[in-house]
Amino acid sequence: MADNDYHFITTWRLKGTQVTEVSEVLSNAEDLVRWWPSVYLEIKTVEQGQSDGVGKVVSLFTKGWLPYTLRWSFRVSEVTKTGFTIEAFGDFVGRGIWTFAQEADTALIIYDWKIRADKPLLRRLSGVLKPLFSLNHHWAMARGEESLRLELQRRHATTPEARAAVPPPPQPTFKFLL
Repeated sequence: MADNDYHFITTWRLKGTQVTEVSEVLSNAEDLVRWWPSVYLEIKTVEQGQSDGVGKVVSLFTKGWLPYTLRWSFRVSEVTKTGFTIEAFGDFVGRGIWTFAQEADTALIIYDWKIRADKPLLRRLSGVLKPLFSLNHHWAMARGEESLRLELQRRHATTPEARAAVPPPPQPTFKFLL
């Protein structure tokens, strides 16, 4: 594995949640900016793709805890009843597989992200800073799980007052961006 190759497997378990709802939330890329703003700064659909989402191309401007940003895109390459696969290009090159399974009253969400970091900063520094870059990914995914839980609470709120009582999602770190 090259220094700038990364492979992460993230597992989220959401008690009291249906996988169909989680799939719906995660499949709506344009809405990530609203409910996962700590990572997704800007998103634009470049190509709509087929009615099931296959072929959809999305351009993203993202960041993590560290003070650098990433510009990358993905194409949805597969959609199944149990998840979907994206092919990444730009500052990241590789693939991500979201898999959803229902275990009684718990939604099991697994994200398998196998990429090469092609942003020059990451490519050059991965040999030395790979553990720090990996921690940055884990931070971003932890914010995603937290933000998804809050989004589901908002969706499940039965009154405007209950919806307003749900805290906002975590916001981006650092004002300056590389």
